[in-house]
Amino acid sequence: MSELFCDVNKRQDFVLLFDCADGNPNGDPDNDNLPRTDPETGQGLVTDVCLKRKIRNYIDIKKGTEANYKIYIEERGYLVDKKKKAYEDLNIKAGDDKKLDEARLWMCMNFYDVRTFGGVLVGKKGEGYNCGQVRGPIQLTFSRSYDRVFSHDITITRVALENSGEKKRESDEEKATTGTMGRKALLPYGLYRGYGFFNPMLARGTGFSSEDLALFWEAVIHMFDLDRSASRGLMALRGLYIFTHENEYGKAPAHKLFDLIRPVKKAEVEAPRKFSDYYFNPKIEDVRTPEGVTFTALVS
Repeated sequence: MSELFCDVNKRQDFVLLFDCADGNPNGDPDNDNLPRTDPETGQGLVTDVCLKRKIRNYIDIKKGTEANYKIYIEERGYLVDKKKKAYEDLNIKAGDDKKLDEARLWMCMNFYDVRTFGGVLVGKKGEGYNCGQVRGPIQLTFSRSYDRVFSHDITITRVALENSGEKKRESDEEKATTGTMGRKALLPYGLYRGYGFFNPMLARGTGFSSEDLALFWEAVIHMFDLDRSASRGLMALRGLYIFTHENEYGKAPAHKLFDLIRPVKKAEVEAPRKFSDYYFNPKIEDVRTPEGVTFTALVS
């Protein structure tokens, strides 16, 4: 790939902007699946694991039939079967850790998400298929909303009954037969910001290529479009901003580069309900980076 932001010999830092309207972007199982929030500020949170799941799903749909683009952390998959396959292909006996490096390299070569995000491939004690640990070249942070989000727990009804043991009930007004009651959690609107990092030195260790990096950007751009759900409302990627350093070590601290992307709520807006309720200060086209760093607004 000739694009500068696909050069795996250069450090890349990037900012993700995405929003959610009338949905639950990432439910918290410890809080009745309500949208995740910071308990002190009320800002919304989306985990890195949530975003990586969407990226993995896109890669699986786009390239999953190809040998080097399998997904290790696969929905409804068994991890031990994949590690066992590494031992079988390399003719390693279960429990033999002397060829751990070979097994680790095999996992990187065959599974896109392992050579991208890394992983703990040790397994349970006594399993016998230890493939070690991998530090992936791409890492993501939690995403946080710019403003406080207000979640609602909406009551819904189901007309159909599960079985004959469920009692029918009648509404007070129409005396119409209805089914059971349920709940659905959502927030009216939230604009979220997350960060990511690409480390060229770790990429060399996992065999991560320029083609892999180009595919990653593609997956980020389309991850919400192939992950639609009624519970998640309308989610959209609003910005993908990449800072490419001229070398593998970097020319500026990542946090200072991230501060150059500053969406600001418009003064007349009390409760944001759409992306246009924010503006950029400065405008994206006016972002000026330090010497040795190139800025690319891949989605804006």
